[in-house]
This record gives sequence, C-alpha cells and structure tokens, in this order.
Amino acid sequence: MNTAAPTLKLPTVVSTANPVLEAQLRHTLDNKTKPLGALGRLESLAVQLGLIQGSCTVTLDQPQAVVFAADHGLVDEGVSSYLQAVTLQMLLNMTQGGAAVNVLTRQHGFDLTVVDAGVAGQLPPEAADSNTHVNLLSRKIGFGTRNMSRGPAMTGAQTLSAINAGFDVVRHLPGNVVAFGEAGIGNTSSASLLLSRLCAVQLDDAVGRGAGLSDAQFDRKLRVLFDVSRRHRAAQAPLAALTAMGGFEIAMLVGAMLQAASERRVILVDGFIAGAAALVARGLRPNVTDYMVFTHRSAEAGHRLMLIHLQAQPLLDLEMRLGEGTGALMAWPLVQSAALLLNEMASFDTAGMSRPHVEPAHDDVDTMV
Repeated sequence: MNTAAPTLKLPTVVSTANPVLEAQLRHTLDNKTKPLGALGRLESLAVQLGLIQGSCTVTLDQPQAVVFAADHGLVDEGVSSYLQAVTLQMLLNMTQGGAAVNVLTRQHGFDLTVVDAGVAGQLPPEAADSNTHVNLLSRKIGFGTRNMSRGPAMTGAQTLSAINAGFDVVRHLPGNVVAFGEAGIGNTSSASLLLSRLCAVQLDDAVGRGAGLSDAQFDRKLRVLFDVSRRHRAAQAPLAALTAMGGFEIAMLVGAMLQAASERRVILVDGFIAGAAALVARGLRPNVTDYMVFTHRSAEAGHRLMLIHLQAQPLLDLEMRLGEGTGALMAWPLVQSAALLLNEMASFDTAGMSRPHVEPAHDDVDTMV
C-alpha cells in the first residue's frame, strides 16, 4: 500500500493574451454586416473564445458538465436549513436523471459527470448502473469535511488529494468546453468565508441565506461564521484558506479548473460556490481566469462582490441560486451564438454591402490664420 503523502504539481496555465490575434478577431467582428459594436458583449465573448482557441474560427466540441458533490461538517452548527443527508439524496436524484442539471444537460447536449468528492454517505450500488447516461465517479476524500468551527475543515493532505482528483477527472474528459457545478449542503458557508478571506470583503457582506434561512437561522449562521473566521485568522494564503474553511468539492473544482485551463478548454463557471473555487484557482495560477466565462450572477448575497473581485461580467442575471451548474448551462446558447456569429456572419465584402460612412477625426487644435 502506498502511504506517501500527496504532493501538488500545478499544471502550467499560459495567458491567452495575443495582441496580434486579438486585433484580427476585432477586425473580423468590426467588418461583419452590422454597425460597429452592435452585438455588444457577445463580441467580447467571441474575442475571448478566439483567444482561448488561438484562432479566428471557434469550434465548440463535445461540451461536458461536471458536478462535484460533498458534505460539510459545519452543518452540525445549524448553518443550513437542510440536513446533511440531503446531499446524498441530491446525488441519487442526479444519477436517476431527475435533477435540474439532468434536464438542462439533456436539453443542450452536454455529457454529464457527477463526482462523489466527499458525501457523508454511500450511494447504493445500483446507482452506478442507471440508464440515464450519467457518468458517476467516486473520488471520495472522506465522509464530509470536519466541523471547521472546531478545527480545519480538511487536512493539508486531503486538500492536495482533492485538487489532484480534480486534475484527474478533467484529464479523462473529451471535448474543449466544460461547465462546472457543485452540490453540498452547507457549501455557501465555505464560499462566503473564502470570499471574505481572499478578497478582504466584510464577512457580513459575503454571507447570504443559502437555501432559504429564516431571520433567526441567518443570525445564527453569521455568528458561527464570524467565530470560524476568527479561529482560522492565520489562514491567509489560498491553499491555507481552502484547507481551513473550504470543502472537498470546492478543492476538486480548483483542480478541475486549473487542469481545464492548462488544456485550453473553455470553462463555464456557474455560481457562488464555483466562483469561490475560481478565486482559489486564480490565487494559484492567475492566468486561469483567461479561460473562464462567468455565466450568471447568483441571487446569493456575496456573489456580486465576488464577480467584482474577479473582474467578471456575468452573461445572465436570473436570480438563480440552485447550483449544480444550472446557471452555466442556461448561458450555453449565448456562448454558442458568440462562436457562430464570429464564424458564419457575412462581412460587408462577402455580402456585397456598402460599409457605413465614418466621419474623419478632426483635430481640436485652433488653426492660426
């Protein structure tokens, strides 16, 4: 049996910055049969996709959706209106094809992989034999994290193992697009703590009501998270904060995002919890956000601030807060549209159309007579 401690070798993530290609992409879009900039942020998205793929033609191939699921020991402190057992029930629902993510992956033609990263229970053996075309993987690091109000949520070895598992999951996926989501009762607490710690956001601005807490439950959640933050005040660096206050699914998301970026895949980032993983991943490899499309703004209170710190404009704001990658999947048609408009929309030359008249620039300098 191999008892060696896990190590972490981060993949190389290169910047997509390419001024020559970016100028070509913008020139291509500017010469489409439309007024300059008329497609708004779809044009910026098309440029991003072209830079990710290093080409003026974008191909979106075999899109994948991956949901990482895990439990959080902090739920014992009453920070959620749901019991920890619900995570296992959610996971079983996905394997049976009945969750929102199943509906949306079927609609949009995504392959779905569901990963048990650390659920506090065991799926029945028949779950893996479902006929719903869901790829179920067990990468269980433990049966839920420890209660972070009493000590670190994970050991350092568990954090590294989870990140490495995220690398491995993505390595075995086909295609060049991956949408990342999560499931786990209590994980908005971890996301709020990571946002507060890594972005210096006031904790009471980072904490929301999760899955619908009452006023009394919300007050309790705030008190618990302030205590947790004080207990782990020394955990300032991304990996240290992740170990102290994160979760197995968040750590796996970090690894998965880094691996996807190293393979120059388009990364569709879902909501608040996936965004927390993006913050950690950015802390480890800053270029990773070049590959990220931030698909929607969650109704969770801290997500607006998180997106500001990520310097990201989400594609949608539908007041969703479900997780599971559902926001990423809802935004997929916009990503497709941006690619198709870049690839297929006629130029003024190919359409035989007159270009718009542009007034020449004038100097604002007084002319001496």
